[in-house]
Amino acid sequence: MFHNARLKLTLWYLAIIMAISITFSLVIYRFLSIEIERFEKAQRYRIERFDSFRRFTLHIEPSSELIKEAKERILITLIMVNGSIFFLSGVLGYLLADRTLKPIKDMMDEQNRFISDASHELKTPLTSLKSAFEVFLRNKKKSLKEANTLIRESIDEVDNLQSLSESMLALAQYQKPNGNDLFEKLSLKQIILDSVKKIEPLANKKDIILKTNLVDTEIKGNKFSLIDLFVIILDNSIKYSSPKSKISITAYKKDSAIVVSVKDQGIGISAKDLPHIFDRFYRSDSARSHDKTKGYGLGLSIAQKIVKLHKGSIIAESIPKKGTTITIRLPKSL
Repeated sequence: MFHNARLKLTLWYLAIIMAISITFSLVIYRFLSIEIERFEKAQRYRIERFDSFRRFTLHIEPSSELIKEAKERILITLIMVNGSIFFLSGVLGYLLADRTLKPIKDMMDEQNRFISDASHELKTPLTSLKSAFEVFLRNKKKSLKEANTLIRESIDEVDNLQSLSESMLALAQYQKPNGNDLFEKLSLKQIILDSVKKIEPLANKKDIILKTNLVDTEIKGNKFSLIDLFVIILDNSIKYSSPKSKISITAYKKDSAIVVSVKDQGIGISAKDLPHIFDRFYRSDSARSHDKTKGYGLGLSIAQKIVKLHKGSIIAESIPKKGTTITIRLPKSL
């Protein structure tokens, strides 16, 4: 698909460049032809004036063959120049077409992967719901208790689907171009404190202490997306931390950037899973085996998109059974 589009775009580039080049060549040829003819007439006039003062006429006339040859040389030169332009335009146009289409191709590939992943993730709970209803309908001795159980389980599945759809919408939102239109100067300390306040009830349920050590500095960004970022990171840390443990949130200046670190004492991530934790719908083996936590593996992917939107970077370091540290580096100004 994109190969054909690249060829078509190259041909359009080539057609436009050659149209301009040939037009200019015709203008140049016409101008030079007029100048040669004007020069020939001027020379003829000078010769005629010179002969009027001489006793004998020399009968010297500019050669029409010479003028014709000059015009032919100009024409050949212009054809060669246009040929060179045609060749160079074809090569450069092909390369430029690739560069022009690459962001579109990347976006389309990303969209196709997203649709494929989303379809797969949606299919599993929907199939589970369908199977549960089919089994219930086949049961000839249905009881009210079984119906209530089925309804409760179905509501849980619907809640999970709702959570998944909301996460997918959030991910799609942060993939939009020009997402930094609503950036403003913000207090990073206040952003993190607001995030901690939102996530505190979840931490209190597990008696987890949220300890902060934050430098008060300004950052340019989107308030709501930055709060989402830190809520996602903290939510993830709380989910996979042991009860009565501690999560440390620190923020400090480093060169022209601000570094935020979130360190937990959770189950950790294996070296095999660590490179993939920011991939969409990816859940590590330790996360899957942690039965009490529910999720679809979209949180950290959304977090990464938010960080990229703010021209920053995010990395994870982890020791299995000891904890994970998420480090976010954000520029002070964009």
